Amino acid sequence: MKSLLLLLLVFLSLVEAREYKAVFDCSSGDASYVKSRMWLIGKTIDMMQSKGDTTNVVLTLHGSCVPMISQDYDLIIPDEDLENIKKAQEFLTKLAKDKNVKVIACQMSLNANAIDKESVLPFVKITPNSFIDTIGYQNDGYALMTFK
Repeated sequence: MKSLLLLLLVFLSLVEAREYKAVFDCSSGDASYVKSRMWLIGKTIDMMQSKGDTTNVVLTLHGSCVPMISQDYDLIIPDEDLENIKKAQEFLTKLAKDKNVKVIACQMSLNANAIDKESVLPFVKITPNSFIDTIGYQNDGYALMTFK
């Protein structure tokens, strides 16, 4: 009898759990804002998971947002942005490693920002055009969350 009750409770908790699918899209060049969004993505995932829900999160980076994925960001961003980009990169690394966030960077934006593939953080997937990836994720039911 206790086994049946326990099984029923486990089943009910699984029935109520939701899967959240989101693609966060960043093109902002505002280092302070980007840092705050990286932190917010992590907090948002924590809040969803604390309710027993699952998350499937992707972060697409293009435009002025890509310098933070360079291991040599200090050579390509203004000095006044260094501290914010350093913290943004720390948050981004935690998202990828601790929260299983898939990070995708646009090759065209890397080229425009003079960032070599070799200097990109190892967990970042490089794609020819991140717009195509973002559209694909939307077509697969991911909610689009933008910050510019």
